[in-house]
Amino acid sequence: MGQGLWRIARNQQLQQQGYSGQGYLTRDHGRRIPANNVSNTSHRKQAQGGIDIYHLLKTRKSKEQEGFINLEMLPPELSFTILSYLNATDLCLASCVWQDLANDELLWQGLCKSTWGHCSIYNKNPPLGFSFRKLYMQLDEGSLTFNANPDEGVNYFMSKGILDDSPKEIAKFIFCTRTLNWKKLRIYLDERRDVLDDLVTLHNFRNQFLPNALREFFRHIHAPEERGEYLETLITKFSHRFCACNPDLMRELGLSPDAVYVLCYSLILLSIDLTSPHVKNKMSKREFIRNTRRAAQNISEDFVGHLYDNIYLIGHVAA
Repeated sequence: MGQGLWRIARNQQLQQQGYSGQGYLTRDHGRRIPANNVSNTSHRKQAQGGIDIYHLLKTRKSKEQEGFINLEMLPPELSFTILSYLNATDLCLASCVWQDLANDELLWQGLCKSTWGHCSIYNKNPPLGFSFRKLYMQLDEGSLTFNANPDEGVNYFMSKGILDDSPKEIAKFIFCTRTLNWKKLRIYLDERRDVLDDLVTLHNFRNQFLPNALREFFRHIHAPEERGEYLETLITKFSHRFCACNPDLMRELGLSPDAVYVLCYSLILLSIDLTSPHVKNKMSKREFIRNTRRAAQNISEDFVGHLYDNIYLIGHVAA
């Protein structure tokens, strides 16, 4: 986009210097060179390694087809639709050409909500002098601060009135945001179990197959690299939430949160076994069924077999 805007400014400069359908009128020390002499000039430029502007412009059929479309000449709805595809950096660059259009509040509001889906300030009456462009800069600054120090990042959001001091609001912000560093987020959630509790309840696993639900869970709340108390806490919370979202399925299969907990651990171990290059002798489907039913005897053999097939075909549940 940056190169595209440079071309727009360059084309406007060329138009001001002079161009007609018959030829490009160049200036040499204040005097114009006739159009029929332009070809010689362009060939000299080309021989010297310069850009053959004449032949580039000659490909245009008419003056109306020069350069890029001026968005200010289009209906506002169409101009805003075009600009809505830009990210924040490109929109700032576009404001150098179309200041009124690119600084429109609706465009910056869309950027804020598409990047940070939930903020407490969205549901409040905006203060005097509020600007979504300024809010975007604050959200970006806060995200960078969070990725350096999670506690300082959250405090920054609260100090700017972007987030309320509530575990539920912080959990919603984390759930709807993809700009936070997952390693820092994992450290923060390990320390703030109240936020973790609310974050788990935001997941809806209704009618999802267990391995797929576990993958979705670990995409939002990344698993630790080693086994330990935090991993056990995550699996326990997931098991209770999965059962709460699928009460009919749990009754049909005769599963409890404890049985789902055992299945989750089995799926994680199977994922490591099947995907790790260090494991030479991979676990077979029959071995997985036998080992899993020893730990959870009420589970049907067919159901456990489907679990194995899912991991074998799709891959790790916590990748």
